[in-house]
Amino acid sequence: MRLLAMILFALLTAACNQEQDVTGSTPLCPMRNYSSYNPRDMNQCVAACKSCDHGNTVTCTTACTLHGAR
Repeated sequence: MRLLAMILFALLTAACNQEQDVTGSTPLCPMRNYSSYNPRDMNQCVAACKSCDHGNTVTCTTACTLHGAR
């Protein structure tokens, strides 16, 4: 019974990941690379995504659309 409780506790604590998602979490890279960065501008958003988040055109276009870029 004690072993089962320890395994359950280990699984529950392993599921709690305290790391933040890095992708798209901070605007520092776009701000450094683009002096007047506007995340609502599709061209700027895709370019920043490709250079800062190492995305490709398809994934960056989708991400920018979901974030409200036009």
